[in-house]
Amino acid sequence: MIYALDAGIKQMFQYLLDTHQKIDMVSTADDLEKSVVFMEKIKSVIHEEPTLTDPILVEGLPGVGNVGKLAAEHLLDQLKAVKLADIYSVHFPPQVVLDDDGVAKLVNNEVYYSKSEDGSRPDLLIVVGDFQGLTPEGQYDISDYLLQMAMKYNVKRIYTLGGYGVGKILDDPRVLGAATSLELVEEMKEKGVIFSKGEPGSGIVGASGLLLGLGKIYGMDAVCLMGETSGYFVDPKGAEAVLRILSSLLNVEIDFTDLESKAEQIDAIASKLKEMETPQLDEAPPEDLRYIG
Repeated sequence: MIYALDAGIKQMFQYLLDTHQKIDMVSTADDLEKSVVFMEKIKSVIHEEPTLTDPILVEGLPGVGNVGKLAAEHLLDQLKAVKLADIYSVHFPPQVVLDDDGVAKLVNNEVYYSKSEDGSRPDLLIVVGDFQGLTPEGQYDISDYLLQMAMKYNVKRIYTLGGYGVGKILDDPRVLGAATSLELVEEMKEKGVIFSKGEPGSGIVGASGLLLGLGKIYGMDAVCLMGETSGYFVDPKGAEAVLRILSSLLNVEIDFTDLESKAEQIDAIASKLKEMETPQLDEAPPEDLRYIG
């Protein structure tokens, strides 16, 4: 028996009751069609409905090196952003994730907001999450859902954050960019974003790319910032490089101490692995004893 539920769980539970019904014995296809009520593919649980002034949407979902995810999560932590909504979907993997105490939660995406207290920076909507959509259809559906939410708050500009895999560890990663207009390209170049012909050669896959393409159709300016990363590890260096440019664009002050500390830990691990892979040339090879009978 369930004795107490928090507000979010109650809302989800009521949703399931409202959108599902027990299927009794059916004898025809028509009966089956009438009896089944399918769950919506995407469902959001709204926690707050703030009044925002032309906010900018920032997306940082998991990807190469988790560069975008790290950058967006660090941003919302620094700004003490407030959760606006949880987004659940059949397009996410069928699983729960566990916290350090072993408490489970259904995988989701989350939308946070941060209001400017003095007007010195724009209001923000920040999207983070456990996963991206598993299929092309899921990617499109979820990206469109996020843009519909953005339209509700009159979003005019989008920054998507991601990683650009180069297959090697870099001390000073560049930030590459893509944008929906030449004017935006020039604006980003002034902030140090690199627009290099043929990079990325295969385009931008996933939410970071779709929010640009679909956002343009919706009349929104959109930019993707991609930090170079080996792609082998979670990459705080790439995230810091992206966030330094983003913080300049948003006029936000960020303390990078935590990201720098994480980068040092990753460097230490990478150095250790490199040592293990380096052949010990000064050591004599072990004696081959197979000839002894």
